Amino acid sequence: MTVVLVIAAALALGVAALALLAQMDRRADRAEWARLTACQPGVPVPFDPAMVAALPEPARRYFAFAIRCGTPVWPVAEIDMRGQFSLGTASAPNYQPMAARQILAAPEGFVWAMRTRGGLRLSGSDSGRWTRFRLFGLIPVARLGGDAHHARSAFGRYVGEAVIWTPAALLPGPGVVWSPLGGDSARVTVTRADLRQAVDITVDAGGRPVEVSFQRWSDANPDKVHRLQPFGAVMSDFRAVGGYRLPFRVEAGNMFGTGAYFPFFRAEVTDIRFPGARSRQ
Repeated sequence: MTVVLVIAAALALGVAALALLAQMDRRADRAEWARLTACQPGVPVPFDPAMVAALPEPARRYFAFAIRCGTPVWPVAEIDMRGQFSLGTASAPNYQPMAARQILAAPEGFVWAMRTRGGLRLSGSDSGRWTRFRLFGLIPVARLGGDAHHARSAFGRYVGEAVIWTPAALLPGPGVVWSPLGGDSARVTVTRADLRQAVDITVDAGGRPVEVSFQRWSDANPDKVHRLQPFGAVMSDFRAVGGYRLPFRVEAGNMFGTGAYFPFFRAEVTDIRFPGARSRQ
């Protein structure tokens, strides 16, 4: 009986420790979310096409489509989404239904909090500082971050996503440079401290950003070695949101543009908000 009690006590302590760790992770999520929310300008300037007049024509077309003239420049957005997230490979994707919420504040950072539904219940968050996911809300299965590899990979992600959901964050200015690529494409290069990421954007005749691609620092390869490799996304279902036109369907994955492309992320946006926008209305 004593042995049984000792084992039970040890298990209870283990569960309590895991629950405390999960609580600390959620607190970190909230703190980072608040920090990024504070990056929103209190008095945003209105968008004027003159801001982008010197950019390559595809970039001007992109901004003309994405931001209505006179719209407050909101570089920070909150995005709610649902869809599918792969826990497998291209040959056996094992897609799981997922729901997520995100704050995107390029070039400062992001938080993406996700949970799957059905099967193995995976939940946790990804950010510019960490990747932390748990099974059934308790058992850690991924605790990464805090090093240069993670910071560089994450920076690529949220600069790429800025093209998709926060075009105001990519208006020309300190740390943001646009260059021409072709008749329907342009490149934006974003720099913050020692991080630098170039992202290519392809637009259609109306200026819709239909494709985003870049070289991302990643170890998502058979060798599990960090290196630059193609990553990208395709976008569709554009809708008007507070003076912006943004995609509500996004599919993204590694090895974009190659035969090994694997779209592990398929999302349908359910809501996009700009923190502080309502208080200005």
